Amino acid sequence: MEELRVGTIVTRHSYGNDIFFRIAEIWPGEEEPEARLLGLDMRLESDAPVSDLDIPPLLEIFRYKQRVLLQNYKRVGRLVDRRQVSALPLDDDPTGEQQRKLAYQMPGSVLHIDGNEEYLELCLDTYKQLNIRARGFCYPEGHFPEVVVRHLERYRPDILIITGHDSLLKAVKDSGASKSYRNSHHFVEAVQAARKVVADPDELVIFAGGCQSNFEALLKAGANYASSPDRVMIHALDPVLIAEKLAYTPVHEYVELQDVLANTISGPEGIGGIRTRGCFRWGNARRIY
Repeated sequence: MEELRVGTIVTRHSYGNDIFFRIAEIWPGEEEPEARLLGLDMRLESDAPVSDLDIPPLLEIFRYKQRVLLQNYKRVGRLVDRRQVSALPLDDDPTGEQQRKLAYQMPGSVLHIDGNEEYLELCLDTYKQLNIRARGFCYPEGHFPEVVVRHLERYRPDILIITGHDSLLKAVKDSGASKSYRNSHHFVEAVQAARKVVADPDELVIFAGGCQSNFEALLKAGANYASSPDRVMIHALDPVLIAEKLAYTPVHEYVELQDVLANTISGPEGIGGIRTRGCFRWGNARRIY
């Protein structure tokens, strides 16, 4: 078998080889070397003995990546098509008022802080396709609480995404304790720091969490939306899909939770939250002669 090293794509045969991971770190374990794994398309982080790791054939890895890219392309395409269908009809617009309204639309802006650089690039590319103004930064999850305030005060976004890798640790007896999770306490502290800057949940919409995150603690800290109610895995694009729904909902309307969840891949098992006001604004421009 090919030598395992940082960056190698692997699966875990103890879990049926169903999820593809990239090795982020390898260290000597008590009995054998162990590896820290990051999901390729799921925001999951886990540790595993190297004896549990399989290296898929290159063709299988290629097909997996192509399948994920195609699924993402179709999801984004459906969102764009839906907005075009729901747009104001221009055929019945004798004064041109509707056309001018569409020309001066301002979707909500996004600040996206991510623990995974590849996921961040994927998300920023998707925001661009959706015509959402977004700034993104990558840091280790442990740095989130100290960097979120600096970026929040500088960019003043409508929507704040705090996401990365997380997991519920093995042999956990208390799923409500912060020590039962790999990174949930970092997400919680980052949300608390953000709420000290902007307390109003309608002025700043916050999504926080990764796979299997402590959903209840994140909502209590001040997040509008968080993962993961049923401690399941969430998709890398779920935060973007939530942001899209809020960014294109008018500021005078509230988004019902079921409408936000219908936009996601993980659904109500992976994402939860509260009724939140939209961030979309538009204006009319007068003609100057």
